[in-house]
Parts: sequence; C-alpha cells; structure tokens
Amino acid sequence: MIQRIQSVFLFLIVVAMVALFFLPIWAKTNPANNQEYALTAFSLGPVNGAADAASTNTIFIAILAGAAALIALYEIFQYKNRLTQMKLGLLNSLVMAALMGCAFYFSSYVGEDLIKTNTQGEYLSGFYLPAFGLLMNVLANRFIKRDEDLVRSMDRLR
Repeated sequence: MIQRIQSVFLFLIVVAMVALFFLPIWAKTNPANNQEYALTAFSLGPVNGAADAASTNTIFIAILAGAAALIALYEIFQYKNRLTQMKLGLLNSLVMAALMGCAFYFSSYVGEDLIKTNTQGEYLSGFYLPAFGLLMNVLANRFIKRDEDLVRSMDRLR
C-alpha cells in the first residue's frame, strides 16, 4: 500500500537527495582576490570557473546521494515485505551518514586547505539535506515497525 505515511517520508528522502545534486553544500570567499569557492555534489572549486584556481572532484558525494535516493525509492515499493523495508532503511541510514561525513570532510578539511584564510566558510542548504533525509528515514522506519507490530499482534489473535 503506497498511500501509507512512511511512503511519504521515503518520497521526501528521494526529493532531498535529488535536490542535493542542484544545491550548493558549502561556500567560502577568498578575501585576497575576492574569489568565491563552492562545494557542490560534483566539485569543489571557484564559482565562476577561474582558470588559475584549483578544483577538486567530489563525485563521491553525488554517488552517495544517488544511492540514498535509489534505496529510498526501491524501499517504497517493498511495502509487502516490511522486514526488507526495515533492512533497507538501516542501509539507507548508513549511506546518508556516510554522505554527511563526506560532505563535512570536503568542506572542513579539503575546502579549508584549498583556501587558506582566517575566515570560516558557510554551510548552505545542501549541507542540511542529508540530515533532513536521515530524520525522514528514522520516521519512516518507525512507522514501518509500527505496521509490522500491528500485523504480528493480529496473527496472535487468530
């Protein structure tokens, strides 16, 4: 039954992970040359593409976000097997935690080393999307477990 509330939460995970492809995760401005650097799901580098500035490939963030979106989408259609849904939810939690760690690593360590200034970079909306997805995953797993407990209690009555 796709109309259950956990399906809405899982769909919100898919939307958040797809939005991560298009939103910046982190940004910092170099005061020496007024060059702005941004971290996206695909790269860490200058915003307007200066030829002399270094850029770093961050495709691993995009791979993890895509995997989390695909797992959540597959999990929606596994409504007949709630135990499989719970296992997929656990796997998706691990993938999104790795995504959050990867985004933090690229912003805090690689980004700060790329732009050596005293100012701190700012986390943008894309940085918070994996945390939102993780929260939605926890809520979906809670309602999936509630459904499983309800089915087991009905089996005891027969």
